[in-house]
Amino acid sequence: MTGNIVARRYARALFALGRKQGLPKLEKLGEDLLALKSAVESSDTLGELYKSPLFSAEEKIKVTRTLLADLKADDYTVKFCELLSEKGRLGCIGELVAIFKELLDAEKGVLHGELVTAVNIEESKRKAVLEQLEKQAGRSLELTYAVDPAIIGGIILKVGDRVMDASLKAQLSSLKENIKRGM
Repeated sequence: MTGNIVARRYARALFALGRKQGLPKLEKLGEDLLALKSAVESSDTLGELYKSPLFSAEEKIKVTRTLLADLKADDYTVKFCELLSEKGRLGCIGELVAIFKELLDAEKGVLHGELVTAVNIEESKRKAVLEQLEKQAGRSLELTYAVDPAIIGGIILKVGDRVMDASLKAQLSSLKENIKRGM
């Protein structure tokens, strides 16, 4: 929990700095952080380096500079990651990136959601559904897809805190309740 609070504070601080420079700067910062996160997660050694108290802040900063130079990172990202290294906070880069992405998506007006179907649907149908939903919402959507045979048929769409349950299971359950009440 503490790591999440710390990651949120740092992500918001970087976001506020980047926002002053405009959306392209924010997107570049997001790309840089994601590349750093991928590098750290793909290497057990890097992950241990950033979490270990055995390495000094200077050693961590040196490794971070080299890594970010290879990634061709923005100067803001380099300075920010040097600060994270100095404060011993690069170990929470995964949480920080996730929070920064949420902030960036909110800035760009992107909604996140999940589409659940009873059977797996092909990519062309997924794209058609996504296009229709974006048209109705008037905003960009990023959907994850899941299959749940228990819904029997139809779909369940979850976007933010809203749920639209157009599944056959929900309709049958509603019909069952109506019959019980004598309607």
